[in-house]
Amino acid sequence: MTSSARPLLNRRLAEFGTTIFAEMSALALRTGSINLGQGFPDTDGPEEIREAAVRALRDGRGNQYPPGPGVPELRTAITAHQERRYGLSYDPDAEVLVTAGATEAIAAALLALVEPGDEVIAFEPYYDSYAACIAMAGGTRVPVTLRPADGSFRLDLDELRAAVTDRTRLLLINTPHNPTGTVLTREELTAIAELAVERDLLVITDEVYEHLVFDAAEHIPLATFPGMRGRTVSIGSAGKTFSFTGWKVGWVTGTPDLVTAVRSAKQFLTYVASGPFQYAVAEALSLPDSYFDAFRADMLAKRDVLATGLTEAGFEVFRPAGTYFVTTDIRPLGPDLSQNGDGFAFCRALPELAGVVAIPNAVFYDHREAGAPFVRFAFCKRVSVLEEAVGRLKKLAG
Repeated sequence: MTSSARPLLNRRLAEFGTTIFAEMSALALRTGSINLGQGFPDTDGPEEIREAAVRALRDGRGNQYPPGPGVPELRTAITAHQERRYGLSYDPDAEVLVTAGATEAIAAALLALVEPGDEVIAFEPYYDSYAACIAMAGGTRVPVTLRPADGSFRLDLDELRAAVTDRTRLLLINTPHNPTGTVLTREELTAIAELAVERDLLVITDEVYEHLVFDAAEHIPLATFPGMRGRTVSIGSAGKTFSFTGWKVGWVTGTPDLVTAVRSAKQFLTYVASGPFQYAVAEALSLPDSYFDAFRADMLAKRDVLATGLTEAGFEVFRPAGTYFVTTDIRPLGPDLSQNGDGFAFCRALPELAGVVAIPNAVFYDHREAGAPFVRFAFCKRVSVLEEAVGRLKKLAG
């Protein structure tokens, strides 16, 4: 027991509490429900990459502290990947930093680049760590809302321009976008780049779903646009691309001054992490294009199983152009089943109603009312699991 009435948790973090993912995962365990809430696959990635990690362990590579910037093999593989896929050339010694997953990369970048009072613009709904990391940096988050239109969620460029003030320091961009599945178009990215150059803004781009784009969508790194390489911190991750989310291997690429700044913060977070796994991810990034094509095709098929099933169950479905999440509007289920369009109440009731767990999108909004009727389901699961979940959810329509 403390002797002071002062709250234990500092005021910057007081609004956050326990994440919705912990709550919903616990609910799934308690009720025996299918967990389509948290975004982790239920199968491992390529066997040869798992064996590469085992080989690194046995060979004694990475069992002690790896180099602070990351092992040279991985930094070289990251630069080769960026060059091969996007024509972006980086120096593996000065322009790459390996992190403990993309989450640490985001935290380190914001802690390094944001001063107290700086405004950071992010597209809501946004991944929940964005808000917490902006708060820890002492920044002020300024949400620009992606709004539903014609079956997807779209950015209002005029609203984005209006959000920039003299206090704006940085744009935090996520494409492909979690949770909506939106992939920003070339035209949208061009406008964002022009705005960043005009207003002299830094940009952090979270591109962890870069290899999960579907249909006619295309992932185009913002750093490839005129004037952007020198002001963009790009973030990637192995977890989403190779289905080894527990390995926590992410990275930052950017100019030497940007990477040095991020490293200055990162070294006081984990310092280093995931030693043996870094060697395995280096091999994974060198896999042939056929791996990435097959991975995307597999996820596309799973997307269609879940999206079609949710539509048949009575949800309005926003079929994603990227990521492995489907956002739905629960209001077509009717006021009783949808808990009057309250996503929180619906997700807490859904395990009892159908034996499935999902995530209320409102947790990803500052403007909670804008996200109230939307619920996110993950499709990075085995097809048999998705089909069982769909069968249960269809009972809602019956």
